[in-house]
Amino acid sequence: MIVVFYIASGVAILSTFLVILQSNAVHALLYAILSLLSVAIVFFSLGAPLVAALEVIVYAGAIMVLFVFVVMVLNLGPGAEGQERVWLQPRTWTGPVILTLVLIGELIYIFLARPGLALRGPAIGPQEVSLALYGPYLLGVELASILLLAGLVGAYHLGREPSD
Repeated sequence: MIVVFYIASGVAILSTFLVILQSNAVHALLYAILSLLSVAIVFFSLGAPLVAALEVIVYAGAIMVLFVFVVMVLNLGPGAEGQERVWLQPRTWTGPVILTLVLIGELIYIFLARPGLALRGPAIGPQEVSLALYGPYLLGVELASILLLAGLVGAYHLGREPSD
């Protein structure tokens, strides 16, 4: 399991580095989704399947798909059709496809090498998670909500049209 941890960590670091290097916002978001999925595998390999599932569902599933949708909607313009042709070239997708295949290979290895790994340990329900989040970790949850609110206000101000 330590090999899975290091490979997923390497994919997370590489894909996060590629997020920073991409000049195209859609490509950067695709690498960010890949980074979040590899972090979920890291959490799973550390024995936190609930956190891994929440990482996939909330971050990679909901928030990043919303970002991709917003970026694709805001890129409308006369050059959008030509830009989409450039995005659909096979060389554009080789990096994300290779890193995704590495993660899929790791998942196959995890489930074939240790069947029933995710089923070990006591079942943790939503009540236990909420008691932990709003008990000893209340300050962290509130700070995260303030940070998300600040990001929302900033996105609103960046996205609105200037008034004359």
